[in-house]
Parts: sequence; structure tokens; C-alpha cells
Amino acid sequence: MAGASETRITPVAAADLPPAVLAVVIKAAPGLKVVEAELKEREDRRYFDVEGVLPNGAEIEFDLLEKNGAWEIVETQRDIAWADAPAAVRTAAGKAQPVRVIESTQNDGMVIYELFAAGQPKTPALEVSLKDGVVKVLAETWPH
Repeated sequence: MAGASETRITPVAAADLPPAVLAVVIKAAPGLKVVEAELKEREDRRYFDVEGVLPNGAEIEFDLLEKNGAWEIVETQRDIAWADAPAAVRTAAGKAQPVRVIESTQNDGMVIYELFAAGQPKTPALEVSLKDGVVKVLAETWPH
């Protein structure tokens, strides 16, 4: 029997996305071409991770959570150049020189900057949050 905290992940073809999920991501990013999607189910929660390409060629990922039968974006992720991160975030990160930076915008306006070190592509070496002008180096990995 699977443990309560285990996540079941099911790949979903772009053409098979539920219309309600597709409508939410297209509203958030008009012209989005969906490239990949996954349904994640854990305990009583259902998520969709939807990755795509914007008309300008930029890649973006939306994480959606089903709440009361409706789909809501809870996180929007995109890769950015380290130089494009806010100066306060770069200062808080100290001497970090990440090879990859993911900017994760939460639905409450908080932005998490996930900094990846060379040779460590799966787990951020450091995460820094920014909300309402307050910058914090996170002691624990952000849950989304």
C-alpha cells in the first residue's frame, strides 16, 4: 500500500489536457504552445504541471492546483539570467555564482529564486525569497 505522502505522477499529452486547465494557462499566457504536462496526485490534492513556449520563444511552466473543482495557478516558473535577478536577491546570495536560476512566482506575489550550482541540476544549492521588498535566504526548500 502506498504511503499517504507519496505522489502519483501521470504524463499527459498536450492534446489530452482538460479544457479547464488549458483555459487557465492560455488566459495567463496568450499564445502559449503546451509542450509537456503531468498530473500529480498526492493525498487529497491534484496538480497539473504544464510546460510550454511563449510566442517570443521563452519557456514557462505553470503549476496548477484543483480547488473546489476549479483549477488555479499556484506557481509560475521561468529561467532567468543571474544578472536579471533583483540586486537585493544577488546581494543576499553572497558569492553564489549559479549556473541556472529559476524564478518562481507564487500566487501570493512572493518570488522564490532557485539557484543551481554546477553539477547539481536537480536540487537548488540556495533559495532566496522576495516579497514586498523583503529578501530572505531560505533555510528549507520551498514546498512548490
